[in-house]
Amino acid sequence: MNYRHIYHAGNFADVFKHAVLALVIEHLKLKDAPFRVIDTHAGIGLYDLASDEAQRTGEWREGIGRILAASLPSDVAAILAPYLDVVRNENGSGELVRYPGSPLIARRLMRPNDRLVVNEAHPEDVRRLAALFAKDRAAKVLALDGWTALKAVLPPTERRGIVLIDPPFEEPGEFRRLLDALGDVRRRFATGTVLIWYPIKDEAVTGSFLRKAAALSIPKLLSAELFVRTPQSAGGLSGNGLLILNPPFTLEERLAILLPYLVETLSQGSGAGSRLAWLTDERGLSRTKTPAGSH
Repeated sequence: MNYRHIYHAGNFADVFKHAVLALVIEHLKLKDAPFRVIDTHAGIGLYDLASDEAQRTGEWREGIGRILAASLPSDVAAILAPYLDVVRNENGSGELVRYPGSPLIARRLMRPNDRLVVNEAHPEDVRRLAALFAKDRAAKVLALDGWTALKAVLPPTERRGIVLIDPPFEEPGEFRRLLDALGDVRRRFATGTVLIWYPIKDEAVTGSFLRKAAALSIPKLLSAELFVRTPQSAGGLSGNGLLILNPPFTLEERLAILLPYLVETLSQGSGAGSRLAWLTDERGLSRTKTPAGSH
């Protein structure tokens, strides 16, 4: 496993993914009952944007850097507040030099009685992740293959929570593994919310993935996608998506507000846009063959 997220920390895909993660956690906190957050491909948890690796790509400047420098409309500011509060608190009153990954964002938003399980397969990264949570009794760090970890930690005893599946897409067959994982999580943790992140480079590939996901007839599947430029299979990352199982009932409305703003603010060229659509309804019936939107 060679993928290191430090090169991409805080980029447009992180902004989108982490903002949605924060919204789901905030919704879970509306009830007193504890919940669990499970992150199968967690990374190191906190990234130094002044490091050589982050400076080499500078992707954060076109992601979280743009968001923090912008004057947010009130409705967007309210939606992004939980996520941006965590980012700002990691940097105090100074310049942006530290970016929290999904494990730390989740932990900062969780309550004392909630629990966090994070998994990372990279030997060096998992050591840093374990050091980050060394004194935190509410957090458990695993060093397994992400797909193995998923089977090991479900179902959680709380029967409430979030599963974030965010593989590095280093190996062939990751989209097939995501489909297998979706069905498995549904069987083991039917009451949980699942966030499945995927890159968009070739729309034929991602379109096929979404059609196959809809064909599983799993109830309440929402697809949300953000493009910063026209997808090109030979180019770099031009878009990303979240396939969301059991989204909070408020999430669709908030994404309908947030996505157009992210398109406007994070655009890197022609073809920037977004898509938001239900793949299946509450009965598991397919609503659309492919998501429709502004792209």
